[in-house]
Amino acid sequence: MLIRTGYDIRYETEVATPMMAMLSLHPSRNKDLVTSHRIVATPDVPMYDYLDGFGNVCTRATVPAGGLTLSCDFTVHDDGLPDAVVPDAIQHAVEDLPDDVLMFLLGSRYCETDRLSETAWSLFGHMPAGWARVQAIVDFAHHHVRFGYQFARPTKTAWDAYQEQQGVCRDFAHLAITLCRCMNIPARYCTGYLGDIGIPASDAPMDFSAWFDVYLGGAWHVFDARHNMPRIGRVLMARGRDATDTALTTTFGPARLVGFDVHTDEVRD
Repeated sequence: MLIRTGYDIRYETEVATPMMAMLSLHPSRNKDLVTSHRIVATPDVPMYDYLDGFGNVCTRATVPAGGLTLSCDFTVHDDGLPDAVVPDAIQHAVEDLPDDVLMFLLGSRYCETDRLSETAWSLFGHMPAGWARVQAIVDFAHHHVRFGYQFARPTKTAWDAYQEQQGVCRDFAHLAITLCRCMNIPARYCTGYLGDIGIPASDAPMDFSAWFDVYLGGAWHVFDARHNMPRIGRVLMARGRDATDTALTTTFGPARLVGFDVHTDEVRD
């Protein structure tokens, strides 16, 4: 299967403003590229990339006075398979976890394990450890939170989503991640493209998507509390502890997002 993805994102500002962007394909998917991947800036400004501590590609640039448009369009190969379901994947004892996995048990900016620990154990402490417990957490988050773009705000945390019972895909992910960590299940936040492939097309504008990985049975596995079903065609861009580590753009000064268009479509003959 071939998937064509990309975006056009525009910021306007009155003064030159530094920016960091995580808008590149994750290096783990570079081998799947069918066409070249290149971020184009209009006007043409200097940009350079580096890898952060989570292995994500970060792009640095300065938005000039007036504004800047970042665009990208590329095609990747995908195996066309839905997210894998491994019901016998075990939950590891904390003392048996790899060193580099331990950080994904800790609280973070949007995932307040201290505020949700008691709730998590009261809801899921009786569940069998492993895949079944994670699925129960995903089921809970999926039904507890009502989806709506009007509910989005950049400061909303897992605790807020739990209390308000509404949010966007990142809020579903943050709540499920936090509940998993409370139950000593390592969980990390993921962002990328997810088109309407294998499901009825939606009338809503295309957007980037958020999901999460959990560490069970010696490997990372995909879960999605927003959709709560195996999906086809995820194209990873970045992952980290929460949305802080994977922000699509971060501007270091006043800048207004005035244009945002994302496309993700299966390429058909």
